[in-house]
Amino acid sequence: MTQFRFVRSLVRGLDILQALNRRNGATVTEVAQETALSRGTVYRMLETLREAGYVFRDSADARYRLTIMVRGLSDGFSDESWVSEIAKPRIEALCKKVVWPIAIATIHGTTMLIRETTDKNSPLALRRISGGFRFPILASSAGQAYLAFCPDEQRETMLDVLSRSNTHPSDMMARNPRLMRKILGEVREKGYATTTRPHLNDSAVAVPVLPHGRVVAAISLRYIDSAMSVSTAVEKYLDELKETARDIAEAFEAKSRVNGD
Repeated sequence: MTQFRFVRSLVRGLDILQALNRRNGATVTEVAQETALSRGTVYRMLETLREAGYVFRDSADARYRLTIMVRGLSDGFSDESWVSEIAKPRIEALCKKVVWPIAIATIHGTTMLIRETTDKNSPLALRRISGGFRFPILASSAGQAYLAFCPDEQRETMLDVLSRSNTHPSDMMARNPRLMRKILGEVREKGYATTTRPHLNDSAVAVPVLPHGRVVAAISLRYIDSAMSVSTAVEKYLDELKETARDIAEAFEAKSRVNGD
């Protein structure tokens, strides 16, 4: 019989993920009580999971909560895998056609996280943004597109978390439910979101990626404000942006079937 050394820390990490999954967030003390581990061990494990992107710490109540990356553990292939295999070549192809920089982002705690971007291939990128860059949810077209099309329960949970967050000033918008219903309702009705940042001289339009009817990401096109109006950008590029999103979603679904999901 092959001998191996039992990796106790891995089992502890899985126990902690299960404890968080059973709760709508938990403090270090609560997780320690549920798992019968010391507070020091739980804290180190939670911070490791946070650095890896599987949990985030809500500064409003000191609770740790799971991120969307946990879903990748059961999806058959990871965020990194489907983004590099499926999304990257398709947003690069779109960039060649429209020239403006394209990015794909997913939700990550109380922020959006860019998974891939074509900034390096676009001569029109005012700023070079790379994968791993985080930006606010509510102040971005990608974040609004994601929230508008995610399940009601997830959206309400995210808005509740954002309403108690101080990660970015725009998070305060979540404290106004009427405003959020209006903004996200309009995004759902139109099928896309737009944002403008005059201080950076750029704007963006984004659409959700919806394999199996559930949002997994948003793709966005950034452009220089002085180059065109929002209405012109939508008229010129929305159809191609949506087509790319559909293409990514269909390839995602096909990959899922191959992996038996």
